[in-house]
Amino acid sequence: MPSVASTVQGKFGKTARFTGFGIGSGGAGRASSRFSELDEALLWVAVLLLLIGLVMVYSSSIAFAEGSKFTGYRANYFLIRHAASLAIGAIAAWVVFQVPMAVWQRFALPLFLFGVALLVLVLVPGIGRSVNGAQRWIPLGISNLQPSELMKLFAILYAADYTVRKAAVMHSFKQGFMPMAIAMVFVGWLLLREPDMGAFVVIVAVAVGVLFLGGMNARLFFGLILFLLASFALLIMFSEYRRQRIVGFMDPWSDAYGKGYQLSHALIAFGRGEWFGVGLGNSLEKLFYLPEAHTDFLLAVIAEELGFVGVIVIILMFFWLTRRAFEIGRQALALERTFAALVAQGVALWIGVQTLINMGVNMGLLPTKGLTLPLMSFGGSGILVNCMALAVLVRVDYENRRLMRGLKA
Repeated sequence: MPSVASTVQGKFGKTARFTGFGIGSGGAGRASSRFSELDEALLWVAVLLLLIGLVMVYSSSIAFAEGSKFTGYRANYFLIRHAASLAIGAIAAWVVFQVPMAVWQRFALPLFLFGVALLVLVLVPGIGRSVNGAQRWIPLGISNLQPSELMKLFAILYAADYTVRKAAVMHSFKQGFMPMAIAMVFVGWLLLREPDMGAFVVIVAVAVGVLFLGGMNARLFFGLILFLLASFALLIMFSEYRRQRIVGFMDPWSDAYGKGYQLSHALIAFGRGEWFGVGLGNSLEKLFYLPEAHTDFLLAVIAEELGFVGVIVIILMFFWLTRRAFEIGRQALALERTFAALVAQGVALWIGVQTLINMGVNMGLLPTKGLTLPLMSFGGSGILVNCMALAVLVRVDYENRRLMRGLKA
C-alpha cells in the first residue's frame, strides 16, 4: 500500500521534496526540530515584507508626524505605533498557529456571525468612530478596531466551511448558491453603509473565488460574475462620489488640484524614482503633497525612494507569497483536506487581490480605493489580521508536512 507521501509525490511530481525542510530525502535528521516542519522560505518572505513595511512607514510618515498636532509633533509617532502593531501581530500569529485547522472549521460559522455583529456595531451612533466621512472603526482605548479587516479572514473560513458542508449541492442554485449569496449581500450592504467599498470588493472576490475553487457550477459562477459587474456599475452610476473617482482616475491631470490630486502626485512620485530611486528618506512627495503616503499610497513612496527596481522586488515577493499559498492549498487537497485547502487558497486570493488593487491604484491603473498594501502599510487592524492569516496558512502547511511524514496533523 503506497504511503501518503508517495501519493502526494505522485500527484505533484516533486512536490514532497520541493516543500522540503525535513520532508524529502536526506531530511530525516532535520525533521526532529519543530522549525524544520515549517516553510522557512515562506516565513522569511513574510518577515521581510513586514520589516520593509516598517522602514517605509517610518520614512513616509516623518514629515506628516512632525507637522501634525494630532501626533504631538513627534517624528516617530507612526513608527512606534506600527512597531507595536507588528509585535501584537506576531503574538497573535503565534497563538493562531497553535489552533488546529479542525478547530477553525468547527468555529467558522460562529466567527463569521461575530464578524457580522461587529459590522453592525460599528454603524451604531456613539460606538463607531468616523474619520473623513467613513465610520469604520470601534475605539478600544489606546487603539481602534476595524471590523472589515477581521471579516476578510472570517469570510474565508466561512466560505471554505460552507463549501465543504454543501459539496453535494454546490451545483444547485437554490441550495448551494442562494444561502451564501444572501450572506454576502448582507455583509456587502453593511460595508457599503460605512462606506468601505474596497473591503467589499476584496471580501466578495475572495468568497466567490473560494466557492469556485470548491466546485461551484460554471454557469452559476459566470452568471454571478455578470451580476457582480452589473451591481458595481449601478453602485457607481447612482453615487456622485464614486463617479468622480472614476473620472479622476481616467484623467487625473484634467483636475490635478481637485479630484485627480492624489493620483497625480502618486504618478509624480513614480516618475521621480526612475530606475533606482532618489534614496531612502529623500522623497519629496511625502512632504505634505501626497495624502495617505504611509497607508494607501505607500507604494508610491517606495517607487520614489527605491525606484523601479525596488517596486519590482516588492511585486516579486508578493507574487511568490501568493503562488506559495496556492501550492500549499493544492498539497492539502491532495491529502483530502478540503477545508484546509480552500482556506489556504482563500488567503492567497485575499493577498493577491488586495495587493493587485492597491498597486493598480498607486500606478493609476484602477480607481482610487481605500485599500492598504498587505503586510506593509500602516494600520493596526490590517497588520494584526494579515499576521493571523499568514499563521493560518503556515498551520495548513505544517499539518500537510506532518501528514506526509505519517504523523497526526
